[in-house]
Amino acid sequence: MRAVDLIRKKRDSAEHSREEIDFLISGYTRGEIPDYQMASWLMATWIRGLSGAEIASLTEAMLHSGEVITFPELPGKKVDKHSTGGVGDKTSLILAPIVAAGGLTVPMISGRGLGHTGGTLDKLEAIPGFNTALTLAEFRKILGECGMGLIGQTAEIAPADKKIYALRDVTSTVENIGLICASIMSKKLAEGIDALVLDVKTGSGAFMQKEEDAVRLAALMVETARRMGKKAVALITDMDQPLGRFAGHSHEVIESIEVLRGRGAKDLRELSIELSAWMFYLGDRTKSVDEGLVLAERLIASGEALEKFKQGITLQGGDARVVDDYERLPQARNHKEVTSHANGYLTATNCMEFGVALAMLGGGREKKEDAIDPAVGLEFHKRIGDRIASGETLVTIHYNSDAKLSEATERIEKSFVFGEHPLAPKKLVRRLVGA
Repeated sequence: MRAVDLIRKKRDSAEHSREEIDFLISGYTRGEIPDYQMASWLMATWIRGLSGAEIASLTEAMLHSGEVITFPELPGKKVDKHSTGGVGDKTSLILAPIVAAGGLTVPMISGRGLGHTGGTLDKLEAIPGFNTALTLAEFRKILGECGMGLIGQTAEIAPADKKIYALRDVTSTVENIGLICASIMSKKLAEGIDALVLDVKTGSGAFMQKEEDAVRLAALMVETARRMGKKAVALITDMDQPLGRFAGHSHEVIESIEVLRGRGAKDLRELSIELSAWMFYLGDRTKSVDEGLVLAERLIASGEALEKFKQGITLQGGDARVVDDYERLPQARNHKEVTSHANGYLTATNCMEFGVALAMLGGGREKKEDAIDPAVGLEFHKRIGDRIASGETLVTIHYNSDAKLSEATERIEKSFVFGEHPLAPKKLVRRLVGA
């Protein structure tokens, strides 16, 4: 086989065989197929799409490009959660300690920022010393001690996805249902989990902006998980505006800690507790989701979830003092207010543009080699439905470099839509798939 022939085949809308997909994935993983050919195939795939059989083959090829781990030595159920990503989405930092404090094991293998969205690993690495590059032996040890571990893909776990994930980010080939499903499920099925809760975003800040596309992706992932013998459910959740009040790595760590203290933004708190409840239920920790909601609330109120987060930070080499002293996190030197030029009700936001602006300021990646400035952030002061007067602050930009400040500010200003009448608020959890 030749990569160029398979690129042409997909360009011309033909279906790949399992053997052809195996050839592409194994060749790219070994370095025999260069970035430029894989990028070309990804773009052809993004345009032409993948059949159900191709998605299954791609998921399996990426899953078996490395080691599929198990944790027979750890008691109880292993449960994880995955979000398809959005602006300000930091629920993993909140629910992992909640669920671990509740007695389940959370082996969370996460990714870095992708497109306009922030990555869980990048957020955690805003904590001084926090090590996400653990070996599998270290990962097992930490899971045994505190019930939670949040790491990146090791050389052993789905190495094909690790390479392709970074390439998709910088070649505008992210928003494809087949590629998203294969990427997520190859990592998650390699974790040795018993159950998986999926948070599939929809709206202007999501990869799946149309709700019907989000539902299709959710159904595909739930089906893939169940076919592999895992319990799964998906929540279709709103991303027409940022989740919580902050985007940017240090700021999102702080906001996560605030939720674990029983404070924080209402929408972020509610979604984190809802996702935790589903994890408790699928992990057989509670007999119902409602019972899981009560348990999650209790673990926050008692301080057990926050203590679990501290323990996890310490075990992964981080400075747990950040929990009580936010100034130990990277801080931006400069601030700028973005104000409203209109009167009226906030009726919509172009949420994706917030993520793009954040990346331009250094809070995300525009090229896969880019380093992230964890101090950069956006603070959102208004929500959809609020009445706003001209001159009121909409967003505070926290930044260090003003190289692209003017362009980023303009993007943010243009991302707010005003009307004469307030709109009825949309539900945070729009529907369930596979419940």
